[in-house]
Amino acid sequence: MRVDRASPLPAPARPGDAGLDLRSTLQVTVPAAGGRALVPTGIKLELPPGHAGLVLPRSGLALAHGITCLNSPGLIDSGYRGEIGVILVNHDPRADFEVHVGDRVAQLVVVRVEQVALVEYETLGASERADGGFGHTGVA
Repeated sequence: MRVDRASPLPAPARPGDAGLDLRSTLQVTVPAAGGRALVPTGIKLELPPGHAGLVLPRSGLALAHGITCLNSPGLIDSGYRGEIGVILVNHDPRADFEVHVGDRVAQLVVVRVEQVALVEYETLGASERADGGFGHTGVA
């Protein structure tokens, strides 16, 4: 549902794209050197049970301007009915970033999720990886 009728519905840029473009409904400045801004999209969703929305950054904004989504991926649960907001962060050390009305600021990917109930065990089954953490298979 559109909060503002002028807001375009999320849509893929090209046929077959997984991400639906989310656009800004306000002009917002994201300050340089780690500045953050909450960018409204003018969109509310009702996702079916067993599905979630993932808000992901746009690679072009990251490469060209150092702009990404701070809590990536942002998670939209199927029970959420509020407006989708995108938290942008500016990693450029010097240049503020201007978001204009209608700019594509993030992508929405809708995925199926399994509903699980965790069961606690005293021991875990063996695996080749075991408890090897970050970098345990070697660097590069």
